[in-house]
Amino acid sequence: MIKNIIFDFGDIFINLDKMATHRAMADLGVTEISEDMIEVYHQYEKGLIPTNEFIRFFKNTLAIPKKDLIRAWNAVLLDFPKHRLAFVKQLAASKKYRLFLLSNTNELHISRVKKICGTKFYKEFKNCFEQFYLSHEINFRKPDATIYKFVLNENNLIPQETLFIDDVEENTVAAQKLGIQVWNLNPKEEDV
Repeated sequence: MIKNIIFDFGDIFINLDKMATHRAMADLGVTEISEDMIEVYHQYEKGLIPTNEFIRFFKNTLAIPKKDLIRAWNAVLLDFPKHRLAFVKQLAASKKYRLFLLSNTNELHISRVKKICGTKFYKEFKNCFEQFYLSHEINFRKPDATIYKFVLNENNLIPQETLFIDDVEENTVAAQKLGIQVWNLNPKEEDV
């Protein structure tokens, strides 16, 4: 029996265009992503390097102005449909499940999300969850098993009583290996 639900954020609640950053970077002349760039991105997403260091690395590596880099970086973020906020508010009010959010999200992205949604909307959303875990705040990222173990242990959750909803199959496969129930949501065909 499911007692706990862990939700991803991107393409579960807020819509994403996952190729938008690649297109925006290509428009700035960046057509290849190196292993070093991916490593710095992962470090940033885990909160292991601050935003200014992340920006400085890419600015120096790619010779792109800070403003253009940030705009390209945030291009992935689209809208947050109001019906999804209504859904999670209703679910939280029902008190049928313990609700958690677990997202690979960095500081630049969450700042942009707050601007897209507005402070009131964002607070209403965040208040629906018992815990609101962003990768850059807890120093782990999906699909590493440590992030799921962290959430389970911190909240005394039994994996078999927990449903994890994510749009990335690699993330749901990793959670499932720990005994967590999963829904690999396809955002093109399904809505949470």
